[in-house]
Amino acid sequence: MTYRLAASAEMLYLDRPFVDRVRTIHDRGLLVEIWDWSTKDIDALVATGAEFASMTGYLTGNLTDPGGISAFLQSAEESITVAARLDCPSLNVHGTGLGPDGLPVVPVDVVTPEMWLTAADTLRRLADIGERHDRVFTLENLNLAVDHPGTPFATASDTMTLVRAVDSPHLRMNLDLYHAQIGEGNLIELVRAAMPLVGEIQVADVPGRCEPGTGEINYPAIASALKEIGFAGVVGLEGWARSDPDGALDAFMTAFG
Repeated sequence: MTYRLAASAEMLYLDRPFVDRVRTIHDRGLLVEIWDWSTKDIDALVATGAEFASMTGYLTGNLTDPGGISAFLQSAEESITVAARLDCPSLNVHGTGLGPDGLPVVPVDVVTPEMWLTAADTLRRLADIGERHDRVFTLENLNLAVDHPGTPFATASDTMTLVRAVDSPHLRMNLDLYHAQIGEGNLIELVRAAMPLVGEIQVADVPGRCEPGTGEINYPAIASALKEIGFAGVVGLEGWARSDPDGALDAFMTAFG
């Protein structure tokens, strides 16, 4: 087996209604990924016949303070019910709640040792929810320099540490290589080190967060490394189209073909 390809309906075909975006990606033979399910017509998405690979697994909250933890876990329970309706196996979360501009609702300047311990405990409880419902939550790394300053537990190293600490098949990493290139680099070695913990890989090029071939990342080399490793999960394009969405999907599918 090898990996399967997906694309985010949130970032492509932006001139079309959302359901049409989903249908178009599905018609291209790709799995579909979505973000905030609460803004979507779930019945209409089911009716497209698309196969969903990933969706956002929470609506609000964070990993470290009592009120935020309660909101985070409650919205995860709500999200996992929707995931069952969509037959979506994977639900994505972050180190804290993000606003519509991608910035943390409550920025964090210093992550204390106590916050690390509390975050790991919260994620263990999240993994228990996943186990009860036979779903997997993925913890995504983000970059601090460009898109998500002030987000705690943001780097690939951070997410790797937390997922390893929880040690559950129902909590994996969503290793986003766009974010990792900005924050850490050395992507092929990062992929090799993280692979035992990875549930999904997301991609876009740097700079610009567009399709492979528009920036500095050698995605064909990364694809070769994934095949050599034997990665059998999902590789998702979570990026904008530089110009034409069909061309963006062509470039993505060529790089990982």
